[in-house]
Amino acid sequence: MNLEHKFCALGTEVTVTDGTVISGYASLFGKSDQGGDTVETGAYGASLAKGRGVKMLWQHDPAQPIGVWDEVREDATGLWVKGRLLTDVAKGREAASLIAAKAIDGLSIGYRTVKARKDDKGGRLLSELELWEVSLVTFPMLPDARVGAKGDDPAATAMREMAAAFEGARQMMARD
Repeated sequence: MNLEHKFCALGTEVTVTDGTVISGYASLFGKSDQGGDTVETGAYGASLAKGRGVKMLWQHDPAQPIGVWDEVREDATGLWVKGRLLTDVAKGREAASLIAAKAIDGLSIGYRTVKARKDDKGGRLLSELELWEVSLVTFPMLPDARVGAKGDDPAATAMREMAAAFEGARQMMARD
């Protein structure tokens, strides 16, 4: 069984309350990520219906849970999550501080592909995913979906360019 990860930013609908409650989109439907994958509407439905808890991790490290997702649901835009960072946990305090300072703003999903097909560009159309976890991460795969992204914010633009450069380097190394 292969566990995959997809990176997406928290999005513009993010709420951060008292440094501990966060909410936003962990996945956006119909948007191709830097790896060429597109999650289709409804891809999480069967997984969410099972009622298995989705873990909140720090940078996909299963040894570093940093909070709990109280609500995980699909809507017309994508996979929306709301949860609490546990500030009694060192990494939870660190994450709250980094989010408050806008030093980190990405989310990434950990999942197993159940159903997918190739699109005409060689990417995958993901139609059913088994969702395991949503992590706070530094570099999301969908660089345009950022916490509070508005217009041409120079810092957000720099982060998008850096994420694109890292992904380009990763792809080049994968070809070699």
